[in-house]
Amino acid sequence: MILPIVAYGDPVLKKRAENISPDYPGLKKLIEDMFETMYNSKGVGLAAPQIGKSIRLFIVDASPFEEEEPDLIDFVQVFINPVIIEESGKDWDFSEGCLSIPSIREDVNRKERLVIQYQDENFETWEEEFDGIAARIIQHEYDHIEGKLFVERLNPLRRRMLKNRLLEISKGNVDVEYKMKFYVK
Repeated sequence: MILPIVAYGDPVLKKRAENISPDYPGLKKLIEDMFETMYNSKGVGLAAPQIGKSIRLFIVDASPFEEEEPDLIDFVQVFINPVIIEESGKDWDFSEGCLSIPSIREDVNRKERLVIQYQDENFETWEEEFDGIAARIIQHEYDHIEGKLFVERLNPLRRRMLKNRLLEISKGNVDVEYKMKFYVK
């Protein structure tokens, strides 16, 4: 089932998400729905807060970047209760967008490599190192479960310049080709 994407301005996007256990209700269906939602909206990652659930879960499919990094052809993964252990390497800028903040893309500076511990959909624990675009996507989605949005990583001047556009998105004044949910106070 395709779920609506929560738009910028909803408090769930600013909240640090909670860990979950293997008995989380409907987890398998939720993960399936998240993948369907992500593909429908042409994303490469989706975090549970973006569908209104404040839990430490995100999914990625980096295969759209396979031309730039051939290793990403089958990079489809589920991350449950992740913890970034280390970020290292050079800082690098890359143009990022976000399904919750449609129509805005900005260069975001992040480390090129990370080590992350997480559980997969079977609650098997892994510790892996990722670099390049895979690390970038993971860092972006990880920020979501920490209650942080990519626009918060921009310099203060750039954030001020985007303020009105962000306000319009929060009001629902944005044209998108996927279902969105806008916060009403």
